[in-house]
Amino acid sequence: MCGIVGAVSRVDVTPFLLKGLQRLEYRGYDSAGVVVINDAGGFDRSRAVGKVEMLEQALSQRNLSGSTGLAHTRWATHGAVTEPNAHPHICHDTLALVCNGIVENHDELRQVQTDHGLIFTSETDTEVVVHQIYMHLNTGQDLAEAVRNTVQELEGSFALGVVQAGEPGRMIAARQGPPLIIGLGEDEFFIASDIAALLSVTRRYIVMENGDIADIRNGTCTIRDALGNSVERLVRESSQSGSDIELGEFSHYMHKEIHEQPRAIADVLEGRLAGDRVLEQAFGQQAMNIFDQTQQVQIIASGTSYHAGLVAKHWFEYVGVPCEVEVGSEYRYRRHAPRGGTLLVTISQSGETADTLAALVEAQRQGIVGSLVVCNTPESSLVRESDLSFMTHSGPEIGVASTKTFTAAMTGLMMLALVLSRRHGFDAGFEAHVVKQLRSLPSALEKVLEIEGEIARMAKAFGNKAHALFLARGAHYPIALEGALKLKEISYIHAEAYPAGELKHGPLALVDEQIPVVAVAPNDTMLEKLKSNLAEVRARGGRLFVFADPETDFKRAEDLDLIHVAQVDSAVAPIVFTLPMQLLAYHAALIKGTDVDKPRNLAKSVTVE
Repeated sequence: MCGIVGAVSRVDVTPFLLKGLQRLEYRGYDSAGVVVINDAGGFDRSRAVGKVEMLEQALSQRNLSGSTGLAHTRWATHGAVTEPNAHPHICHDTLALVCNGIVENHDELRQVQTDHGLIFTSETDTEVVVHQIYMHLNTGQDLAEAVRNTVQELEGSFALGVVQAGEPGRMIAARQGPPLIIGLGEDEFFIASDIAALLSVTRRYIVMENGDIADIRNGTCTIRDALGNSVERLVRESSQSGSDIELGEFSHYMHKEIHEQPRAIADVLEGRLAGDRVLEQAFGQQAMNIFDQTQQVQIIASGTSYHAGLVAKHWFEYVGVPCEVEVGSEYRYRRHAPRGGTLLVTISQSGETADTLAALVEAQRQGIVGSLVVCNTPESSLVRESDLSFMTHSGPEIGVASTKTFTAAMTGLMMLALVLSRRHGFDAGFEAHVVKQLRSLPSALEKVLEIEGEIARMAKAFGNKAHALFLARGAHYPIALEGALKLKEISYIHAEAYPAGELKHGPLALVDEQIPVVAVAPNDTMLEKLKSNLAEVRARGGRLFVFADPETDFKRAEDLDLIHVAQVDSAVAPIVFTLPMQLLAYHAALIKGTDVDKPRNLAKSVTVE
């Protein structure tokens, strides 16, 4: 979603603000802007629609300099993508503000402010926030007090950065929902939505908690919690470096992150396997006690993470653990029948997914034996709010379309299934067999990457297509869903996935010589059923693109393009067959000429509902 960057320093902060925005581009946005307090104590602001480079071009035409400033990338919610709707917003040349989030009661506030004679220059909900703070300032309140009173009057989820004309060296930051951190330098402070924006100046940071308001001035930072009490928050140090988010030899972050998956899976496994067993301690100190009480699993996730949950459902139920999977935005808004012994498992790359967070709170209210998050971001909200956490250690994922965090999450979920299997009658031999397959995963993924040239060749058939159909069965149906999602996300080809057995219940009507049909065909117990389903496609003139285990006995033909995927055990096959889906989407997007890393209308971290 939107990205916030701010700085209070002794030198010009404009170059840092611009660099910070560039490092937040992966979050998804449609416009960008920057404001600084100039030497005269007033505001200089520049905004642009489009990429950060458009803002950079605008700044090259003017001298915008100051030691205190804010910057922002906007992902439109209220109001069209226009320069007046871009942040930062300014009120009466007195206050400048940036916001990530949504203010739900903006209509009521706008009416009151209009009645008081305030003029609106945008269609955004954010402009009511800067006006509300201004109204409090006009009663004689200090800036921090005005922000605190405003926050109490807002409904919704938001993070704010605020500066006041005539007060260089001072900035107010507030968090109520979306993430916001404070970077610590030498007698200088920074704020950002993500540590990635700060790595050029500092690795030391503080995570603001919900309700916190930080007053940065005179080389100090005072934080007060939701009750107004002065609090000390833990100073942390990021293990990331600037090189972690550099492209290196690759043209796109997505391509880089696809190729990082063998290393990412090795990192997931490192230190968590002891001989032929998964270490329960990998899930947290309370893991054994919570797992002993677990009778069933409820998975909550969104998007790609939801597909990881659907795969894991097969694994959990194979070892005798009932499992339900639901998207967070649906789970939180319906009534639930109480079920004893439920372990809630959330999956989130960012750990800040708003709907998943809200679903966690709802589940805790109903009563669960415990909560576990599978996540890539330490110190994120889901990690802090959950009883147990399993960090995937995948490193920064910059491309909007998730790749390595998907396979890493699936690997962690399989390890969880193994731990739970011990409590449901599965012996050490079963676990030893699956652990052996897990250890072989990195090399299996390397073999898939070796056939990228074949997949790029296959992708050429999608260059002039507007639709595609994905088919699979069993635990690979979610992989087909993920393949369709990736193709939609980055190539803008409309794609749907179905269990292959459902063809005759409707999707077969779509099949003709114009629509490519992608099939995921591992060598498992469902293979012969899948072959029969694919015969139905061929009988109706459909063209098949099959990713198959070498032992499946598929034959290339005029209407069947075939790529053999590395031969692996069925236990880990869904993880291995994921990579061809990602590479197919990537190369199709290259042919289409779309923006692979920043697809239109999408955001990396969905931090508001």
